[in-house]
Amino acid sequence: MDTQVGTGTQAHWREIAVGRYAGATATLCLGVALFAFNSFLVSTALPSAIDELGGASLIAWSVSLYLIFAILGGSIAALAKGRHGARAALIGAALLFTAGTLLAGFAPAMAVLLVGRALQGFGEGLIAAVCYALIPEIFPSRLVPRVFGAEAMVWAAAAFGGPAIAGIISETVSWRAAFLVNVPLSLIFIVLVLKVVPHGARQEAAALPLVQLGAIGAGMAAVMIADVAGGTGAAMLLLVLAALFYVGAVYSDRRSPARLFPKDAFRLDKPIGLGLWIVFLMPMAHSAASVYLVYLIQHLWGYGATLAGALNAVMAVFWSLVAIAVASVGSHQIRRRLICLGPLFLVLGLIAIIVGLWLTDIVLLVGGQVLIGAGFGASWGYLSQGLMEASPAEERNRTSALLPTLQSAAYAIGAAVLGFVANANGAGSATTGPQLQEAMLAVFVLAILIALPGVFAALKLAPHLFREAEKVQECPA
Repeated sequence: MDTQVGTGTQAHWREIAVGRYAGATATLCLGVALFAFNSFLVSTALPSAIDELGGASLIAWSVSLYLIFAILGGSIAALAKGRHGARAALIGAALLFTAGTLLAGFAPAMAVLLVGRALQGFGEGLIAAVCYALIPEIFPSRLVPRVFGAEAMVWAAAAFGGPAIAGIISETVSWRAAFLVNVPLSLIFIVLVLKVVPHGARQEAAALPLVQLGAIGAGMAAVMIADVAGGTGAAMLLLVLAALFYVGAVYSDRRSPARLFPKDAFRLDKPIGLGLWIVFLMPMAHSAASVYLVYLIQHLWGYGATLAGALNAVMAVFWSLVAIAVASVGSHQIRRRLICLGPLFLVLGLIAIIVGLWLTDIVLLVGGQVLIGAGFGASWGYLSQGLMEASPAEERNRTSALLPTLQSAAYAIGAAVLGFVANANGAGSATTGPQLQEAMLAVFVLAILIALPGVFAALKLAPHLFREAEKVQECPA
């Protein structure tokens, strides 16, 4: 029998916008905004920084170092939250982010800017993961979908507003000012944390999982080097090496007294393991579109950078719109169906993009973006909530904090793997539209193959989610 949230406990947007949870919503959304806007601000302002500081050969590392340290910061988030409490962890992370922003904004040389980017990444990775871990602690279950809907709106705003704001500031003031916009935002975030986040109980200090962190860091470094490696053979070897590091990190974690991951992480016979695979596979597959669509729109259709960027942002807009639309769903059965629709819509969207590339049809391409955004919007919030609630109480911090970290890692790994395929098929040397189309078709076919296991994992996982909520609702008062 279908079970749903009773009308007496139905969630309303005003509760998280102007009600008792408004401060918590603002804090968590600002934590997300620091990550989202910083990504778009820096990507737009960085070329101007290169013009002044030099070091064009290091431009890839400004992104790579940020991602590596963001993933490392996110990896230790559960440990930091347990050792020091959420408030101290968030304030410490925000101070690191602020220090990195100041270092990058006033950098006299490219090397200093890279150090600042690394500090920014570590601080923001830690902030994002701790904010995720706080969601099930601060908000009742009925409000969690609304919170994810609000965060999706932040991402959409960043996708559209970030490049425009950074471009205007860089042109009218300087690229340094575009970097330094983050300083007042991070200070406001610290004030909100002091006001909203309770001290919380601290756990007994656990040993630092150095083996796992070292393997993750080495794996990410191998991925980033592979992404910029010139030779196909060298890139392939680095990607294989990265995979071995990741597998080693997961297996060593299962045997370690100081764990980073939930005990069932990536096990195919456990709900948490299946869910984490979906969280990994969907962004990895979507990285094909996130990396290459703007480039394709410009070179195949001849559109300018602004219009190409706007068409690329269609995905983020529909993610937000659909996330808002489904946030009111009270039926647990429908929530499970939405989780299954996410990977399916992703596959259908990638197919639409392939057909659009083959026929040089921009409408089909944009339609694929709409489907992909709708898939993420329909499933991501309920998938995240389901995994948080399915975790044992002692594992919930690890599971919640791992979700944004795993998402970031998946995008980085996907960009490297699909970049390798693109280069192997001649994308870098393509001089005509048909050559570029042929190379990109191989990339998007691989993206579909990456996404397809997520469809089957979702079908297997969905029946196991929200069962505890149903049992609670079926109990007599």
